[in-house]
Amino acid sequence: MELLVRQVGHWQQGRWSVVASAGEVSRADLVYRLVQDIADLAADAEEQPRRPVPRLDNDLALADQLRVVAADLLAAGPSDEVLARATAEVAATRAAL
Repeated sequence: MELLVRQVGHWQQGRWSVVASAGEVSRADLVYRLVQDIADLAADAEEQPRRPVPRLDNDLALADQLRVVAADLLAAGPSDEVLARATAEVAATRAAL
């Protein structure tokens, strides 16, 4: 997760707006999708209902949102299977950027 945060943490708005190499969505949309997926995994690990992560107007906040949901996931004490899934999702997102 930290590798991805370091990869995108310094991006300016223009870099977030570029279409990701893996599809027809922007890099910001792709990272937001990851943020939501990690938040969902954390909610599942806590046996709490899933809640939508707010999509902020400023894409520069996505790196911070990713840090927060990752910390939430780790605090929830997820199983190894859940951690492996989160790791795979992060790796796929990095590859798609």
